[in-house]
Amino acid sequence: MLGASQVIGANSHGAHIAASAASSSSDSSADRFERGTIRRIEAKEHVFCDGDPRTHVFRIEEGVIALSKLLGDGRRQIIEFAYPGDYIGLGTLREHIFDAQATCPAKVRCLSAAALEQEAARDAGLALRLYKAVSAELAAARSLLVSVGQQSAMERLAGFLLSLSARAPDGEENVVKLPMRRSDIADLLGLTIETVSRTITKLRTMHVIDVVRGTEVHILDSDRLAELAGQ
Repeated sequence: MLGASQVIGANSHGAHIAASAASSSSDSSADRFERGTIRRIEAKEHVFCDGDPRTHVFRIEEGVIALSKLLGDGRRQIIEFAYPGDYIGLGTLREHIFDAQATCPAKVRCLSAAALEQEAARDAGLALRLYKAVSAELAAARSLLVSVGQQSAMERLAGFLLSLSARAPDGEENVVKLPMRRSDIADLLGLTIETVSRTITKLRTMHVIDVVRGTEVHILDSDRLAELAGQ
């Protein structure tokens, strides 16, 4: 494979045209997403429910959306949390197979699923973005399967906090906001609310984290937290 310098050396004019075309394609893909309508969601309100027709794909603009499944015995299993920039409702099925519920006031951008799929068939840049979004969703599901099936409560919670830290802006990795209830965290990690609360208290006692106002976690020892998560 030719390196970038080799391509430019071989045909700098052609490389410039290719780069401009790629940039234009990326910009046009972004423009299409911006055409979607904005919908405001209140805390605990559903974006869609299990069994609803899959007519739209949604991009999270603000807040957090919990994707969950109601089990036969009435328990709820949260599959993942979707954060700003994430997409929900992707797939090929005609109906949604999960509930999507806001954990706090949120905003989502609504995009016609049929129109989006037609555009993706013509736009390689857009298709790649959707592929990456679906791949990330699959990776999260696999990670959750391992976590719930094999890890201790401490490992699950420490891993969850680290995953939130990884999403934080540069320079703010040690301040993790929790825009969800303890019960939501419990339903994601396959724990009880009491176990989540006890584990958080234990992490505070160990001086690994501190909790401010109940909704903000300050990571005091990231190395120790990673060790507890088994990473």
